[in-house]
Amino acid sequence: MAEPKKRPQNGMPNSAKFAIGALAGCGATMFTHPIDMIKNRMQLSGEGGMKRDHKSSAHAVVHIVKTEGPLALYDGISANLARQVFFTGTRLGLFQTMMGALAERGYKGVQPQIASGIVSGLLAASIACPTDVALVRMTADGRLPLAERRNYKHVGDALARIVKEEGVATLWTGAVPTIVRAGVANVAQLVTYKQSKEYIMRRELLKEGIGCHFAASLVSGFTYAFTTTPLDMAKTRIQTMKTVNGKPEYSGMIDVWMKTIKKEGMTAMWKGFGPYYLRIAPNTVLLFIFTEKINQMYRKYVMHDESTGGGF
Repeated sequence: MAEPKKRPQNGMPNSAKFAIGALAGCGATMFTHPIDMIKNRMQLSGEGGMKRDHKSSAHAVVHIVKTEGPLALYDGISANLARQVFFTGTRLGLFQTMMGALAERGYKGVQPQIASGIVSGLLAASIACPTDVALVRMTADGRLPLAERRNYKHVGDALARIVKEEGVATLWTGAVPTIVRAGVANVAQLVTYKQSKEYIMRRELLKEGIGCHFAASLVSGFTYAFTTTPLDMAKTRIQTMKTVNGKPEYSGMIDVWMKTIKKEGMTAMWKGFGPYYLRIAPNTVLLFIFTEKINQMYRKYVMHDESTGGGF
């Protein structure tokens, strides 16, 4: 007689973990996309000696609304939502799936969390890189002179035109900094959240619930933002670079850092940190609250499990 199919360690199908991650990512993005747009503009501000420089996040918002209209703050939203499906859905789903598999083999503690974070981040970024290229280009388009704008209609148009006009390989422009950033970011965000949440509950500072999720998310968000800003800045500049005398402006991530430090100073490595953190903090809070709540709803209405445990 055949053995019954083994269920995942926490009882939830792995496919549901991927779907919940994607839904939570899309939900958080609908609130935080304008901050992502400002962050990208800030990171490109001053590049190549351009005079039109956004001196602060507030200045960037006022300038964009004044010159491009308020709806410009949602430029590239289709690309961001597509990115959440492929990137956030994969990294959250795979992270939980890997941790469950490792736990079944007796691996516990922070080490399997770090391993799961690195692998899920690297794989998710590799898959989602094309949508990331489209997102950065679409949010940066408005800063270019009218004759140089790409004017993509939506993420599908962006991907199709990039392939047609520049070749398939262009979809993975900046893949190295994107993938490296994702590995670092995934560990910084997911592992820090797990560890902070476990610490808060172990010390009985807060009980399982929104308060606990919120506190753990704030710690996670700051760690994520501080460690990945230089990587994100390099990724943004590579994905929007032009050719100079027939050659790419940057040869890679290290080249971006060296040229940036030489021309703009060491602090430019954290250019855009303000809007980046202001995006990461609420995005992290919303992402994990949505993830925890959708997990809870799935367990209650699909699995008929009324317990409060077994969240992210």
